[in-house]
Amino acid sequence: MDVVNQLVAQGQFTILKQPLGFIKALQWIFAIFAFSTCGSYSGMFKMSVECKNRSESNLAIDVEFEYPFRLHQVYFDAPTCRGERPERLFLVGDYSSSAEFFVTIGVFSFLYSMAALSVYCFMLEKYRENQKGPQIDFVVTAVFTFFWLVSSCAWAKGLSDVKTATDPDKVIPLITACDELENRCKEIHDPKVSGLNTSVAFGFINLILWAGNLWFVIKETGWLAAFGVTYAPSSQEKPPAPDSFAQGGDYAPQDPYAGSQGGYQPDYGQQSYTEGGEYSQGYEQQPTSYSNQN
Repeated sequence: MDVVNQLVAQGQFTILKQPLGFIKALQWIFAIFAFSTCGSYSGMFKMSVECKNRSESNLAIDVEFEYPFRLHQVYFDAPTCRGERPERLFLVGDYSSSAEFFVTIGVFSFLYSMAALSVYCFMLEKYRENQKGPQIDFVVTAVFTFFWLVSSCAWAKGLSDVKTATDPDKVIPLITACDELENRCKEIHDPKVSGLNTSVAFGFINLILWAGNLWFVIKETGWLAAFGVTYAPSSQEKPPAPDSFAQGGDYAPQDPYAGSQGGYQPDYGQQSYTEGGEYSQGYEQQPTSYSNQN
């Protein structure tokens, strides 16, 4: 607990309130959602075959499949309605490549996001020290953005094929007994693929997050300054106060009370007393004199 407390005390968790850290935290969370909803999926659909001879019927044929969707290895037994032993049939298609690629990108995105968050929180100064950290971060983020685009599109197409291959209406024609009109074949329920639909949605959400994070990472690299990109001050910043400059370019604050000699000097004339005790004050108007009256 002491080690944990020291790490928490040394961490700069305010970065999580900034777009750079906040979006990285979202990437970490949505990466978990993406690979978990796909990698943990298992589904089932059910069919029934009612033969003319009811004793040979099978009214509950369960077909189970799961990740990584190697459907050509999934089989089920169906009656032949001919007094023979049930026939073993296999589903069609292998969609493991797109599914495993999608899950792999999700796992590595999760690991990288967690590592990047650790750097942001505990080594932010070293991260920004010589701009190599942000530059590596930008390149890796761009690579993951591309991979999320490819994997999400591939898995969306793969999921569409999985839905087709596991549709009971498409599987029933594979059963030989269903070719005879005297036998009745029907589906009982379809597989629930809502979790797989969610995984595709999370994949494209990750694509948006990683693509959007490119802007905030490139601002840390210093590359924008090389292209002369400038930023306008935000509306919340106050404009600077006007400055006064001397002719030589030096800043010279003006003192409203300073006279020509640099001090506070009232413009009074000379004050003097005459020999007769008269007091004179040198204003521009006619001086006033006073004499002692006995």
